Amino acid sequence: YREGLIIGSGCEAGELFRAMVNGSPYNEILEIANFYDFLEIQPMGNNEYLVRDKHLSSHKDLEDINKNIVKLGEKIGKPVVATGDVHFLDPQDEYFRRILMNGQGFNDADFQPPLYLKTTAEMLEDFKYLGEEIAKEVVIEAPRRISTSIESIEPVPQGLSTPEIPGAEDQIREMAIDNALKIYGNPLPEIVGSRLEKELKSIIEHGFAVLYLIAHKLVQKSLTDGYLVGSRGSVGSSFVAYLTNITEVNPLSPHYICSQCKHSDFHIDKARYGVGIDLPDKGCPNCGTAYRRDGFDIPFEVFLGFDGDKVPDIDLNFSGEYQPKAHKYTEELFGEGHVFRAGTIGTIAEKTAFGFVKKYLDERSKVVSNAEIKRLVAGCTGVKRTTGQHPGGIMVVPKGREIYEFTPIQYPADAKDSGVITTHFDYNFIHDNLVKLDILGHDDPTMIRMLEDITGIDSTQISLDDEGTMAIFSGTAILGIKPRELGSQVGTFGIPEFGTRFVRQMLVDTKPTTFSELIRISGLSHGTDVWLNNAQGLIRDGVAQLSEVISTRDDIMIYLIYKGLEPTMAFQIMENVRRGRGLTDEFENAMVAKNVPNWFISSCKKIKYMFPKAHASAYVIMAFRIAYFKVHYPSAFYAAYFTIKATDFDADFALGSEDIIREKIRELESKGNSGTAKERSLLIILEVILEMYLRNIFFLPVDLYRSHPIKFLIAEDGIRPPLNTLQGVGANAALSIEQARTEGEFISLEDLRERTKITKTAVEILRKHGALDGIPETSQLSLF
Repeated sequence: YREGLIIGSGCEAGELFRAMVNGSPYNEILEIANFYDFLEIQPMGNNEYLVRDKHLSSHKDLEDINKNIVKLGEKIGKPVVATGDVHFLDPQDEYFRRILMNGQGFNDADFQPPLYLKTTAEMLEDFKYLGEEIAKEVVIEAPRRISTSIESIEPVPQGLSTPEIPGAEDQIREMAIDNALKIYGNPLPEIVGSRLEKELKSIIEHGFAVLYLIAHKLVQKSLTDGYLVGSRGSVGSSFVAYLTNITEVNPLSPHYICSQCKHSDFHIDKARYGVGIDLPDKGCPNCGTAYRRDGFDIPFEVFLGFDGDKVPDIDLNFSGEYQPKAHKYTEELFGEGHVFRAGTIGTIAEKTAFGFVKKYLDERSKVVSNAEIKRLVAGCTGVKRTTGQHPGGIMVVPKGREIYEFTPIQYPADAKDSGVITTHFDYNFIHDNLVKLDILGHDDPTMIRMLEDITGIDSTQISLDDEGTMAIFSGTAILGIKPRELGSQVGTFGIPEFGTRFVRQMLVDTKPTTFSELIRISGLSHGTDVWLNNAQGLIRDGVAQLSEVISTRDDIMIYLIYKGLEPTMAFQIMENVRRGRGLTDEFENAMVAKNVPNWFISSCKKIKYMFPKAHASAYVIMAFRIAYFKVHYPSAFYAAYFTIKATDFDADFALGSEDIIREKIRELESKGNSGTAKERSLLIILEVILEMYLRNIFFLPVDLYRSHPIKFLIAEDGIRPPLNTLQGVGANAALSIEQARTEGEFISLEDLRERTKITKTAVEILRKHGALDGIPETSQLSLF
């Protein structure tokens, strides 16, 4: 593989310099030097540690080694080049490297070599001991000759290299058109047909059809195997994605559609109805069938850009249980050697950098100002720390191409026993070169599968305007609980997206009664500087209503076009604002000219990040379905919820009385933000348990024979926790007990330990919770 490469001899760690330091025989040194295309020498300061550590006796020895390398180059006809081994840009930046090396345990962190990017004049000064002519040769002439011999190359091929599936374009077109005709009839309504053709044109012209087909196949495989898939990001902005079953979010404007005769009505007051779900019940004027209501009003541009050429990012939430199967299926689709996990580069976080800075200063008893600490922290933040893998990112290499054309590959964090191979380049840097599939594991599809299994109800048939379900987002009465008893004015404990204290307060502030408002709240809660110090104040002060504030990135573009701004500029403003770049003078002047309110302009300037409406819509659909079960099938909801959250479940507290639960909640609440992550997770669990008790549903004791190893089970008189919820009885021990009890009852504790191989600690925990009552200690019979 040497062809096309130019190989240099490297720094002091290279074998040539090492051989010189170690005094190797001349013929060995000659053999080593002949391997390289050019030989390297470096400034004295770079290798000064060799003198300090007594590997060499003086600085003259360092000079002599460099002189000998120059002579060696002359003898064998190889250029000698002065290189800097540059680790940072400016001389003063060495202080950051001190701190980082000290934080990683290096004893010589304070002896930093001058590994900064030196000027030509500085390099000539460093090598003046070679003589003016040779110094100029190694610093200027030799590097120039090497540089001019290198062709202009692209290390990574430009453009997107998509995997090929023969006929993908035709399959996507036919599937989308067929499903559109099934839903909307033939001929298609003009608004449907024009949106469909616009999208298909962009998708097919820019080579994205294969991405849609891959996503379709993955979702279809999961649905066939009985697991719903949730969409993430802006894929729900695509009508074609909806028609090919990649997302449940229909991005058309709110409308009525008859499932029988296909009659539709798109003449809707969009200012009043944000999504079709909120439309009032209505019968089809043609055949009398109750209209179906649909449409989330999301522009396609949010997904593929204004010109339809942005590489689509199709992110899918699979059940955590199903995620490994989905990953395996991608290998079946594309073949081994063409599917790799997306690599990541882990950098030093601000908190970690602060710890490094404090450690360095404290160990040296240095006192500096807060401003200096902030400067040092900023200089260390973002430096590469390790490599890792994306939780669900899969990079796909087309057939006939090799991964090495795009990136080296490696084990994450060099862990050779991980069994996973990732791209060496961070996936963000090759995102536009290779297709990345986001096959993420998520609790919501897993929980919905459990709820369907327990109740026999198909979650996709749940009405998304169910009044009882909607009621928990603004009160607790539907649960039969008073807010004072529960400690919350809303009943959304345990509901994804709406169960945290932060979002519950948003619900209290906004009192949502429509599905559209729930989507807006989801968008507001996921943005940065979108709710706090922004929309919250506008709503509280009566400046704007929930339906008017900016909640998702789409709101900006839709509103500005409605106000009369040119669509391209409206799109550009949306892109600027959602990335936290604010407004240019040109944008602001254009908005003022179209009478955009000052509060709207001010709100745009504060925003740092915004959620797409499609993402919020998909999340709320899942959350609402789970909320439906909470309201109408509470035992099933709590059994499924606690099964999902089993790792956070602490039976020592959770199986206590209502008073014990309340006392522990008060204790954990008093800690505020100082509580550990484990304590915060336990607080959430206890709040849900308290709510369950207030609805007169209680836990039964853990039972050696009747408790499932890992799942909460519904019984006639309550919910029975699994064996693994007892601290000290892990999943493996629980499964071992389940296996052993199928072979017959345990005649003694001795028999239990022998057959299950569980630890003494696990036995004591089971005894403490009454699961071993009535079982004798040993198997020996007493005759008297």
